[in-house]
Amino acid sequence: MDDQGIEFEIHVRPGASRRCLDGLHNGVLAVRVSAPPADGQANEAVRDVLAAAFGVRRSAVTIVRGSSSRRKQIRVEGDTAKLRLVYELLLA
Repeated sequence: MDDQGIEFEIHVRPGASRRCLDGLHNGVLAVRVSAPPADGQANEAVRDVLAAAFGVRRSAVTIVRGSSSRRKQIRVEGDTAKLRLVYELLLA
């Protein structure tokens, strides 16, 4: 986490019946997406879900590491204090 955004890990469950945040999985935020893990479809769906959850544009959500893995490092750009608060609420 830094002055202009936050970074955190997520676990993605592609091909799910619905798109949502799904609590914790092995200590990291779990994200379900209905898109398949092909041609970056699941990654784009993950960005959509996280952008909605954090109240930012999709362009503010970046996959830093793990674009071809279920475990991903995510960066969300914006007001760090607000983003930290939202992140902590999502983990609660």
